[in-house]
Amino acid sequence: MAEGELPKKAAALRYEAKKDEAPRVVASGQGVMAERIIEIAKESGVPIVEDPALASALLFVELGEEIPIELYEAVARVLAFLYRLDRDGKKSNG
Repeated sequence: MAEGELPKKAAALRYEAKKDEAPRVVASGQGVMAERIIEIAKESGVPIVEDPALASALLFVELGEEIPIELYEAVARVLAFLYRLDRDGKKSNG
């Protein structure tokens, strides 16, 4: 990391509509841990959305816990974006 550069932050969410009331944090970290989370996501074909402010906020949520109501709107924007990507990808392939 270059001098003055902030450590990378990352969080991974899981949402099962039939099981969860809200998305859950399944991984989070900064620095080397964030880089590993991103690497695993890429290897697994999991979409990655960059939102540094949201990633920072998600670091304060305990692993396995649902996101707090204060983050619903920000996470909903990410989920809507991913839904559109998935839908548009299916349209172009289908």
